[in-house]
Amino acid sequence: MDTPDDLYYTDDHEWLRVENGTATVGITDFAQSELGDIVFVELEPEGTELGQDDIFGTVEAVKTVSELYMPVGGTITAINTELELSPEVVNEDPYGDGWMIEIELAAPDEAEELMGADAYAEVT
Repeated sequence: MDTPDDLYYTDDHEWLRVENGTATVGITDFAQSELGDIVFVELEPEGTELGQDDIFGTVEAVKTVSELYMPVGGTITAINTELELSPEVVNEDPYGDGWMIEIELAAPDEAEELMGADAYAEVT
């Protein structure tokens, strides 16, 4: 499994990349492999304010639907609209083109509470 060192991780298998007060969120390589072929992604719209652990969307695979949880609180500033037409991108490139949302962080310190790559690798 691929677990980049520059990301934060959650127990629910979301990742967070923080850059200049904003963050990008997606699901991990482990999560996409466990789900199998992703056929649909539904995300909350831009402008939605959510707290840490709130649901920001769902991912539907061939045999299951999984909820997506906010790693930190914030306001959604962008969604990956490419996933509407090509949800399989999450399987192909979970840390790159398969990103799901961008957020403006409500409390940047919340990211420090998440796991680093080494800790996340131990739970997968």
